[in-house]
Amino acid sequence: MAKPKLLDLFCCAGGAGMGFHRAGFEVVGIDRSPQPRYPFRFIQADALQYLADNWKNFNAFHASPPCQRYSVLTPTEHQDKHPDLIGPTRDLLLATGKPYDIENVPGARHELHNPIMLCGSMFGLKTHRHRFFEIGFDVLIMTPACKHDFIPTVVSGTTKRLENGKRREHTVAECRAAMDIDWMIRKELDQAIPPAYTEYIGNHMIEYLR
Repeated sequence: MAKPKLLDLFCCAGGAGMGFHRAGFEVVGIDRSPQPRYPFRFIQADALQYLADNWKNFNAFHASPPCQRYSVLTPTEHQDKHPDLIGPTRDLLLATGKPYDIENVPGARHELHNPIMLCGSMFGLKTHRHRFFEIGFDVLIMTPACKHDFIPTVVSGTTKRLENGKRREHTVAECRAAMDIDWMIRKELDQAIPPAYTEYIGNHMIEYLR
């Protein structure tokens, strides 16, 4: 039986795509920037234009629109200079009539419809990395509780923490281990989400398609 095909929009280096792959999807990634380490079939193109032209070739969709407009790492005075792509992405996804999810940072929570929040600690990872997901298919997804009883590995931003009164930078190896991602370089890890998040959502999406 053929695997259902998922289009990974704004795919970056493939953290989300890997999760859907583990859930049982055939994954195709699309991004306007080159992604030489993307672990599945990759197409360099405008994500929304490609979606509009090719949606019939896919069974489901994941989208991670650029987060700079909502990120705490973007100075407030510069946030409006970054495009808001969540609304336009949702409009196209709804028009397909197929299951989807949209992921973004906590600052974009108010732009997402009834989102769920996922945290690395829910999956035994040594990072928090809270991310919000709008679920575009009719299913109830129960999320485990966060377990913030440890010092997390900080993967983005300054990657500094206090340890025994001293500040140090986490190594790439530590960040890879914390995210369960072994193929990305430093700047790609900064933008990624752990595959565990989308594997969890993907398992529900697979059941919905069945």
